[in-house]
Amino acid sequence: MEARCLMDEDTFTENFNNVNWPRKTYLCYEVELPDGDSRVPPGWDKGFLCNKPVHVAGPPHDAEMRFLDLISSWNLDQKLRYRVTCFISWSPCAVCAQRLAEFLWENSHVSLRIFASRIYTKRKYGDYEAGLRTLQAAGAQIAIMASEEFEHCWKTFVDHQGRPFQPWDELDAKSRYLSEQLQHILQPTAPPSLPPLYFPPSHPVPGPSFRSLRGSSG
Repeated sequence: MEARCLMDEDTFTENFNNVNWPRKTYLCYEVELPDGDSRVPPGWDKGFLCNKPVHVAGPPHDAEMRFLDLISSWNLDQKLRYRVTCFISWSPCAVCAQRLAEFLWENSHVSLRIFASRIYTKRKYGDYEAGLRTLQAAGAQIAIMASEEFEHCWKTFVDHQGRPFQPWDELDAKSRYLSEQLQHILQPTAPPSLPPLYFPPSHPVPGPSFRSLRGSSG
């Protein structure tokens, strides 16, 4: 599994600009390693992945699935605690959200924060809203990227050659709008006749509010 450290400026702007609608999904990740850990290969504690074109042979294709394959290959020490932060150009689809939730249920020593540039709303792969709620219930913290997250990604994952991050027009307004949409998705008022989503009894962990997540992002 190949994870690269730095992307070029145009790739970042094209895919993370929250006003655009790119076809690809890029996922940048950081893993906070506990003292004494030697499972993660040197230099692999941060990097980025993108989804593979459908015509490319061999699974998986989605950026989230590729990341799960990568982190699973490290065989992280279950006696230690790991904090993973992902910055992703599209929020996970229903299938990827379910797979991420399953990973968290099976790996209680790993915590996950996800900051998304925009919300993936296609229902081709299932109910994306239910998928995000399932992922939150598994313990993931989910939020929309704001200026500080975009700037952090620019400084950490972009080969910017010393150039500062330049916010694009409508960045803040679009972030606020998407944040409201995400909060509505994660805290819905469901009709009482609808059956609740199934969560394994041993993992009834509710996700945090958007406000508490933003406060913990520093």
